[in-house]
Amino acid sequence: MNCNNQRTAYGEALVELGRENKDIVVLDADLGGSTMGKMFEAAYPERHYEMGIAEANMTSVAAGLAQTGKIPFTNSFAVFAAGRAYDQIRQTIAIGKLNVKICGSSSGLSDFGDGATHQSVEDIAIMRAIPNMTVLSPADANETKAAVKAMTELEGPCYIRLNRNDYENVTDEGSEFKIGEPAVLRSGSDVVIFATGYMTGVSMKAAEELEGRISVKVVNISTIKPMDEEAVIRLAKDCKGVVTAEEHSIVGGLGSAVSEVLRKECKPVEYVGIEDSFGCSAHNYQELLTYYGLTKEHVIKAVESIYE
Repeated sequence: MNCNNQRTAYGEALVELGRENKDIVVLDADLGGSTMGKMFEAAYPERHYEMGIAEANMTSVAAGLAQTGKIPFTNSFAVFAAGRAYDQIRQTIAIGKLNVKICGSSSGLSDFGDGATHQSVEDIAIMRAIPNMTVLSPADANETKAAVKAMTELEGPCYIRLNRNDYENVTDEGSEFKIGEPAVLRSGSDVVIFATGYMTGVSMKAAEELEGRISVKVVNISTIKPMDEEAVIRLAKDCKGVVTAEEHSIVGGLGSAVSEVLRKECKPVEYVGIEDSFGCSAHNYQELLTYYGLTKEHVIKAVESIYE
């Protein structure tokens, strides 16, 4: 059965890649059961390191392993992977251009029950601001598997953010993933939506509902950095305006990145994302998405505001 959970897809990809490449090692910060690092541990216990609740130390150890020729993957919740270990990531891994792969699991609002302390609404902004860092945000489980393979082949620091929950795939299983390359999932001529992560599927549903009234192009931006500026400009060129959709703060995330690219194009840009606020706890994931304006209806409203 096709996987529809990014965490599970990530764990499966690590196991498959670990079979082919003996240099891959995995480090967990007491969250292997959630990040799915436990899958790699079960397959290759001698290449898995349980570091305890100590992301900063885990990151430093990963840097050392990279210096010996290993390809370390560090796993934690995105809020801890990007925040708690920021100094080690910046000072050692990024400045040194070390070959460390950082997985921020349960990103965005997807850890709906644990509230603001465990919901990462600013990790893209943090990581994309670090020089030498590649930042990936795959749309779904299918793309996650391909992205993990691509980041393994990439030489240098890389961050990937993953959702906690099950949801439908919008990309094809086994599709090639090229770091930096945006993918057009739906053609359109009036308005273009640049979407990332979970919001890619939401944007597809919004575009389908608008069919016959507004022609909407949907572009999956699974690489936040480096962004193919020429491609983004080309994809927006003939459209009336742009909507960006992300499960992240509108400050410093995908919307900011796209606006930076289009700053000379004079295109109107509407953001669908989390306003400048932290998350909160809820009974379920959809309750939070509705509360923070991350639904099909909100995307439709943003498209209409551009088109009218």
